[in-house]
Parts: sequence; C-alpha cells; structure tokens
Amino acid sequence: MAAPSDTLILGTRKGLFVLARGKSGWRVKSHSHAGSPVPYAKRDPRSGVLWASLDHGHWGCKLQRSRDGGGSWEEVPAPKFPKSARVKPWTTTKSRPATLRYIWVIAPGGDDRPDTLLLGTDPGGLFRSDDGGDSFRLIKGLWNHPTRFEKWFGGGRDLPGIHSVFVDPRDSRRVLVGISCAGVFETTDDMKSWRPLNRGMLADFLPDPKADVGQDPHYFEACAAAPDVLWQQNHAGVYRSTDGARSWKLLTKKGDLAYFGFAIAADERDSECAWVVPATSDTLRYAVDGKLCVCRTTDGGKTWKAQRKGLPQKNCYDVVFRHALDKSHGTLAFGTTTGNVFWSGDRGRSWDCLGASFPPVYSVRFAD
Repeated sequence: MAAPSDTLILGTRKGLFVLARGKSGWRVKSHSHAGSPVPYAKRDPRSGVLWASLDHGHWGCKLQRSRDGGGSWEEVPAPKFPKSARVKPWTTTKSRPATLRYIWVIAPGGDDRPDTLLLGTDPGGLFRSDDGGDSFRLIKGLWNHPTRFEKWFGGGRDLPGIHSVFVDPRDSRRVLVGISCAGVFETTDDMKSWRPLNRGMLADFLPDPKADVGQDPHYFEACAAAPDVLWQQNHAGVYRSTDGARSWKLLTKKGDLAYFGFAIAADERDSECAWVVPATSDTLRYAVDGKLCVCRTTDGGKTWKAQRKGLPQKNCYDVVFRHALDKSHGTLAFGTTTGNVFWSGDRGRSWDCLGASFPPVYSVRFAD
C-alpha cells in the first residue's frame, strides 16, 4: 500500500496554504495569494506542478501555476469563452454573452497525456489544454449539447457549474463530468460527443424528479482500484454506481444522518468504502444537531457509521464544501466554512484539529 501524503493544500477565502507534516506534527509551510479567494488548488501528480484558481472580486478569475511547490508563482492566461458563446440565467428569459465567472475544478488528463489539463467552470464550460496549461480551448461538444440552454440551470449560483471531472485511467478518451444543475455527462470519443448518465437519480425539486437532465450532483468520485464504482453526494442523498455511471442507486433517504451534504471521498482500494460529511439540510447548511461528524460506510452504502472522536459536538455550525474533503491511503482531511481543518490518520475513527483560525476553507487536497 502506498504511503499517505505528508502535504496538504488548502484553498481558502484568504489565499492558498501548504501544510507539511513532520516529526512534530503539521505546520504551515507557505501561504500564497494572501487576501485572494482560492476556490480550488491541486498538485498535478504527473508533473508536480501546483495549480490554483483565484476569484478576485474586482479583477475576476485568475489561474496560477507553481513549479516549486508554492514557493513562486506565475500567472497563466485564464480561459475565455468564444464571442459567440451565450448563456441564459434562470433570473431572466434573455440570453447574454458567456464570460468566465469561476474556475471550479482543475483536473489532470490521463497519464498517457502528461500535458493535458481540464478546467470545470461556471457557466458550465469545460476547457482543455494540451500544452501544459499555456492555453485552453472550450470543449464545444459539451457546450453545444442540445440540453444545455433549456435544461441546465444554476445550483446555488445563477448559472450551471462543472465541479467534478473524472478521467478514466483505463482510457483517457473517456471522461465524466458533474454539473450543477444538469447531472453527470460522459464522453467516450475524446470529448467530441457527450451523453447524460443520470438513470436512477431523483431530483425532488423538479416537476419530473426522474428527468434525465436537470439532476444536481454536488460531487462525485471513482474508486481508483475499481473505476466503474463511483460515489456521489447529490442534493437529494448519497448515490453509488457499480457500472461506470450507467445507473445510480440511492443509498440514503431523508431523515438519515448521511443524506444532505456536499463532499464525498471514495477509498482508493476498497470499492465498498467511502466517507461523507453530512449537513442538516439544503435550507439549514450546518452540522446536524450542531455536532460535526464524518460518516463512513464499509459495505457499499448499506450502513453508515458516524465518526465523531476529536470533532466539535456542541454549538457547531460548520459545513464542508464539495472540494474540502480528501483522502490519502488511509488518512483523511477536511476543512470547514468556519476555518477549522481536521486530519485523521486512522481512516476517520479519530480526528486532530490542525487549526481553528484558518479563513473559510474552499478546497482541501493531499499532494499525492
């Protein structure tokens, strides 16, 4: 079994933090982009390059790249939508030109394509680079999908957003994306054509809860050792697929502790194991009963166990965003909207607080 990572990358409301673990525990190794919101940050395991998306309130979206682990940074031109691209916010019947509003996720391409990088954005655009991030182009096969203009809509935002990207390790031409709100979409021909894969999902906020397009996945991940097993935290429960997303099975129902939330982590080796961090509901987005916990399943979602040791169990109003939970070979870490960061070295059975005064945390990623 591979060794757990000793480096954590935090994207926060006030910059990017790199945490390192040594003999005396965890410490802040560096703090970059201080004062700027960092929605997402990730180290590319193929090249070692550290990527960060920035969300300046005045200057807009920026993309930064570090080749020395965060010691120094260079700005990379952020992707742009073609002048012909248009969007229609749910607040109006009129369309308007599409502009980049948010870089929600940064995903490396396949190992056989070391220079390929994918960006999921608001307003629902997927961008691809094949030159190591020096330039990007909009994936028009997805952008021009016939369902986009009428059936995609914002989930908590005015416009749709792509927050999850999975590149099949067996075939890098196959890619899955998660879109709020539209659902899970798949390409098998190197991003030329796309189809929705939402069978089994139920969107209780739609006139037709079983609609093929319009579902609201909050985040999904695949098991690295069994890529056809995918786990999804949806707006309406936790789902699992064992057939490569061709169908989804609802694992939890309203009233269950593990029901509403944003983040989910799939164990790399055990396809029966996953973790979620539940919140009260879509209207009350804080820890259930004011007690923070992580729920783990080891039987494919049949049962869930609340893991609370070391986590606040009184007057807790934390919530964990979709990218703010990660795992690394038996260790886990997550950050919350109130600036708490927790780490577990025993698969979530117990937790240590690495800091209670960080800025609100948007993303947590181990540097594997």
